[in-house]
Amino acid sequence: MASHTERNASRKAFRKPGGIPGPAGFKPRREAVSDDWLWGFHPVVAALENPKRPAPIRLMATNDRAKELEKRFGPLPILEVVEGQAISQILPQGAVHQGLALRILEPEALAVEDFEPVRGAVLLMLDQVTDPQNVGAILRSAAAFGAKGVILQDRHAPKLSGALAKAAAGAVDKIPTVRVINLSRAIEALSEAGWRTVGLAGSGERNLDQALDGGAVVLVLGSEGEGLRRLVAEHCDELAKIPMPGGFESLNVGAAAAVALYEAARFRA
Repeated sequence: MASHTERNASRKAFRKPGGIPGPAGFKPRREAVSDDWLWGFHPVVAALENPKRPAPIRLMATNDRAKELEKRFGPLPILEVVEGQAISQILPQGAVHQGLALRILEPEALAVEDFEPVRGAVLLMLDQVTDPQNVGAILRSAAAFGAKGVILQDRHAPKLSGALAKAAAGAVDKIPTVRVINLSRAIEALSEAGWRTVGLAGSGERNLDQALDGGAVVLVLGSEGEGLRRLVAEHCDELAKIPMPGGFESLNVGAAAAVALYEAARFRA
C-alpha cells in the first residue's frame, strides 16, 4: 500500500498552476475561450482605430507587435507584452494570431433606417449565412467595393469576432452592419424608404447585370445549399441570376457576393 507521503506526491503531480509537470501524456485543459476575442494584425488594429467600439477589455501582444502598436497609438495602458505561446493558449486551437489578440465587444449596431437610398448605394442582406469564413469574406468584399452596409439575421449569423473577423481582415470595423430579427420585415422597411431589393437565385429570369440600374439596391443572398428562403424571396422586387456559361450550378456564397458587388459597382465607375 502506498504511504501517505507517496499519495500526496501523486496528487501534486496533477496540479498545473506554476507549470508543475503532470504525468506523461497528461494535457492541461485549455482555458475557456470567450467569443469576443479578435486576433491578427488587421482585425486588431482596425478595432482599436474604430471610435464606435467600446473600450477594450484586454490586449495581448508579443514584444515586436507591442512596439508597432505603441508607435501607432501611443501608450496603451491595458497592453500586456507576452510570448506568442501565451496568446495561443487563450485562443481557439490553430488561430493564426500574428502576435496580437484583443478582447473587445462588438461595435455599435445600426438600424436599417440609418441607410439613405441615394443613387449608386448598395446594401447586402444575408439570409441565414452562418459560416464565419463566408461572412468574413463577404464583409471584406463589401468594404472593398464600397457597399454601404451588410444586414444579418440576428439569430442565424455568427458574432463579428474570432475566425470571422480574421477572415474579414479588418472589414468588421470598416463596413456598418445591422442585425434584424425578421428579414422580410426589414425588406419591407427598406422598400418603403426607397430601396429596391434584388435576390440572387438561379431561378431568376434576368441576369444580375440586367436587373441593376444604378439605383439604391439591396442585394439579398441566401445560404449555401438552401439558397433564399421562400418568404424572403417573395419579398424581393426581383430575383436575378449570375450567368455561369461554364455550366457549373452555383458559386460559394462569398464568391457570389463578390461578383454581385462588382456588377453593382460598375454603375458607379
